[in-house]
Amino acid sequence: MKVTTIRITAACLAGSFSLYADTVSDQEEAVSSTGTYSVAGALRLPENVTKRDVYGMNVGWKLFKGGKAPEEAAGPDVDDSSWESVNLPNGIELLPEEASGCSNYQGPVWYRKTFIPPARLEGRRNTLYFEGIMGKSEVWVNGEKAAEHFGGYLPVIVNLDKWLKPGEKNVIAVKADNSNDVSYPPGKSQEGLDFSYFGGIYRDVYLISTGPVYITDPNEANTVAGGGVFFRTESLDPFTRKGKVGVKVQVANQTDKEQKVRVQAVMTDPKGVDPAGETVPLVIPPRSTGEVDIPLVLSNVKPWSPDNPDLYTLSVEVWDAAGGDQAKDSAHLLDNRSMRVGVRTVEMTEKGLVLNGSLFSEKLIGGNRHQDFARLGNAVPNNLQWQDAVKLRKAGMRVIRSAHYPQDPAFMDACDRLGLFVIVATPGWQFWGSGPFADRVYDDIRQMVRRDRNHPSVMMWEPILNETHYPADFAKKARDLVHEEYPYKGCYTACDAVSQGNQHYEVLYAHPATGDKHWSIKERKNNKPYFTREFGDNVDTWSAHNSTSRVARHWGEAPMMVQALHYLKTSFPYTTYDTLNAAPAYHFGGCLWHPFDHQRGYHPDPFYGGIMDAFRQPKTSYFAFMSQRPRKTHNRLGSGPMVHIANECTPFSPEDVTVFSNCDSVRLSVNGGPPVEKKVASCLGGLKHVPVVFPKAWDFMENKKLASSGKEGAVKLVAEGLIGGKVVTRHEVRPARRAEKIRLTLDREDGVDFYANGSDVFAVVAEVTDGRGTVKRLNDEEIVFSVEGPAELLTDSPDGTLTQSVKWGSAPALVRLGTRPGTVTVRASVKHPGSQKPVSGIIKFDTKASGLKMLFTEDAADCEKKAAGTPSSSAAPASEREKSLQMELEKVRHELNSLRNEKVIAQQTHFE
Repeated sequence: MKVTTIRITAACLAGSFSLYADTVSDQEEAVSSTGTYSVAGALRLPENVTKRDVYGMNVGWKLFKGGKAPEEAAGPDVDDSSWESVNLPNGIELLPEEASGCSNYQGPVWYRKTFIPPARLEGRRNTLYFEGIMGKSEVWVNGEKAAEHFGGYLPVIVNLDKWLKPGEKNVIAVKADNSNDVSYPPGKSQEGLDFSYFGGIYRDVYLISTGPVYITDPNEANTVAGGGVFFRTESLDPFTRKGKVGVKVQVANQTDKEQKVRVQAVMTDPKGVDPAGETVPLVIPPRSTGEVDIPLVLSNVKPWSPDNPDLYTLSVEVWDAAGGDQAKDSAHLLDNRSMRVGVRTVEMTEKGLVLNGSLFSEKLIGGNRHQDFARLGNAVPNNLQWQDAVKLRKAGMRVIRSAHYPQDPAFMDACDRLGLFVIVATPGWQFWGSGPFADRVYDDIRQMVRRDRNHPSVMMWEPILNETHYPADFAKKARDLVHEEYPYKGCYTACDAVSQGNQHYEVLYAHPATGDKHWSIKERKNNKPYFTREFGDNVDTWSAHNSTSRVARHWGEAPMMVQALHYLKTSFPYTTYDTLNAAPAYHFGGCLWHPFDHQRGYHPDPFYGGIMDAFRQPKTSYFAFMSQRPRKTHNRLGSGPMVHIANECTPFSPEDVTVFSNCDSVRLSVNGGPPVEKKVASCLGGLKHVPVVFPKAWDFMENKKLASSGKEGAVKLVAEGLIGGKVVTRHEVRPARRAEKIRLTLDREDGVDFYANGSDVFAVVAEVTDGRGTVKRLNDEEIVFSVEGPAELLTDSPDGTLTQSVKWGSAPALVRLGTRPGTVTVRASVKHPGSQKPVSGIIKFDTKASGLKMLFTEDAADCEKKAAGTPSSSAAPASEREKSLQMELEKVRHELNSLRNEKVIAQQTHFE
């Protein structure tokens, strides 16, 4: 194989390869999504530098659910005008907030999409790429069956060449069925599952168009350890900072002639500079594929790690070798792909985790993740996938176990960019089936490795079926399949230490000897490294599920504090943050079960053990986790000093005030009095930052005394975190007074923009507050939300409004953005207005045009009309000026009432 080393110069940058990279700073790269999510494992490139077209197919679908679908529902001429109009991701239905106990729809549904692909796609290779269809599915193109698939967590790829009619009307029909079916994973009936898998086309769909000579897709190619682009780190010298990487590329030739091409791989560092690349010739027979393996040598390597998730941009291009000077003639560029990769090495040893040649100094602690979200089920759009990763990283987590299936590609992208290691698990839970079940499990294992192998965040694979009694030969075969698909250094597989076949695995799952006694290590096997796949959950029985770890957020302070302290350190032997830190070096970490509240199949109650609820609102335990993160700021996420007062100063709040902090010491001031400083203690070899308790610091009667004497503003708790004797962070808490207004906030993490793509969903949170803005936790109002502009509330109400009860001071609503850029206005008012009720709230934000080309016909996009905003009554909608005047009138009335209230207060005070 002839290899040509490229000397990268300014002239090369001008023409010899179509390099595309984000040129943002390391700091920005760590926290910004930039709105760019991968498509089939690669970045979407600007039109002027790419030879493949990518079209979004999420907008403009018709959905038929329930009852009997029309005959020939897959036919091109079916009248679907009465079907529901939806955009993807779509989970069939809006779920209740508590959708456990199999309250979701189970059965077949039909989707149909009418679109006109551009005439320029004629003669090209066109594929439909479904990131995920739940259950068993069939895909029909213009009335003919094109594909079927079993399983809901991996791609479904359909070659359209036989049926697509560019420039004309085309119809895609999809039958998706999430009914119980033992023939494919997870197999177990939903009535017996500890999670729900809902239904629908619940991930993104794209149409991808290439020329007849193209880089293949690894999931479609079905090539062992090949297909598409396969990147891996061969070696990394931590002293010289030199690295060797390999880039294996498979190129297909769909023509009837032999093709002579040049395959070029170029890598640039995280700032988009200092590129290195090589070119390799390749001859591809007609109607066949060819493969090259390109070595690259990098200098001054910036390795990927959780605290410094530096990503390189890898650009792979295929050029016509007979095309002359490629530097001057881009017409001879046949295909190209660009992706973010990380240069890093991982070793799991009996001394612990060795990352990039150095022993990782801390335990690797994180959480498991189910993919569902409140009301949406599994149909979680890319922006919320990103936000989940941000929230988990801010809590200090460094690793996520993908329980119990491969996660959305956008979530994997976020883990790469934010510094979250991932354990990728194959679909399965407490079930082994007969017939085709085993072969479909093996196919899932291969496909998950092919899909996720280029992610630097993937630290190991879990090919076994979770908590399953499988046949004796399964464990070895599953492990061997992973190594067949990833035959390079750095490939690790994990299995429960108590499962048969565990001797074949590099990492074993168990609890530390000082942790949960039932599941703890009884006898260490073969000096292998250990990891705890699930810690923290503490039920009395697996039927009742009473637990010190399962707490709904609205149950209030005392239950949430019990949960938080349980996760940090218990008075009885149990696996906690403390016991994981205290574990021997070979036990290198563990994952909490589970960071988010989520829905379940076999149990009527949702899983309430999250450190955040199903809408991702934090509980006390979220701040407890934050207090264990490093105090030194790395990439603005997952580190930095923090202090949090876990007391809301209500009449029922505990007298003892607990403060969570990772600082050297905490200083607490009560009602403006002299501060009391206490050291943040640590447990020898265990919990790094023990919660600080200030006895009897909150006194409701003292609050009453000060408030009654006109000094209610003096009542407050102020905590300051000190490092090296200097105040570095601060938190203040006041008791809430009279409920006076509704405050609206957008749950929007840094770097997440508002794109008018018809798919993105944001949570808008209404909080009842007093005049100072302090949240009134003890309030039971009902809030009515409405929206105007190119967006829609996710609601079942026919008038387009949503009514939510306030729980622990807040009421969330979900807003889906439309496909037209513009200003979105969300309003929130109390359900039963009155002159003394809290004043309504309003929030506005602007959406940007989506950079993704989307294919849909206007007549099929009734959802676009719905997204334009539905008036909240049958009366003519009020103008913006009228609404503004109404809000001003509310405020004036509120001010007048305040004056009246002063008289009432004076009279009551007189008779005390």
